[in-house]
Amino acid sequence: MKFYNKLPFHIGLIVFSIVADQLTKLWAVARFTNETGAQTHDYINVVGEFIRFGLVFNKGAAFSSRPQDLMPFLPPWLFFLIISIVAAVALGWFYKSIDKRDWLSRLGVVMILGGAVGNFIDRMRLQMVVDFIDCDLPDFIMTRFPTFNVADSFVTVGVALVILSPVILKKLHKQIKEEKEAEKKAKEETEKKDEQ
Repeated sequence: MKFYNKLPFHIGLIVFSIVADQLTKLWAVARFTNETGAQTHDYINVVGEFIRFGLVFNKGAAFSSRPQDLMPFLPPWLFFLIISIVAAVALGWFYKSIDKRDWLSRLGVVMILGGAVGNFIDRMRLQMVVDFIDCDLPDFIMTRFPTFNVADSFVTVGVALVILSPVILKKLHKQIKEEKEAEKKAKEETEKKDEQ
């Protein structure tokens, strides 16, 4: 098994994603606030105005949706705590259920988990998420893409890897499917014999 498909590497990647996310957020807050802690509302152009850095505090969930609209009876911190625990358990179960040969899906789940933890830390520590990466899009889609952060990037890339794995590792996925079908058939035949 390759090093990038082993548990120590996956744990290291989760830790790296959390540290990278939190350090960049600390930098963004320090860079885009003044001595009193108020936002300066200025930007740093990275690739012209196509990619720029600027500070935004997201008090909602994905794309600034508000937890109060979904579950008004729960305080936001409890809402995010419950959602995060459920998501972590689901991701852990999914990771465990993936065939060990499917390194791309396993890597994707690890990246999703690392990114989710990064944003969860913000919500527990600040009751909001620090976003600072601002990208332009063609105007027929939307004026600018919602501002995001390093954790969001890990989640997005992770989801893409999970979706693309059956395409990139087509032969492997076909083999895994055939093996599962053969196992199921053998099990059914054994059960039939036991009944007789």
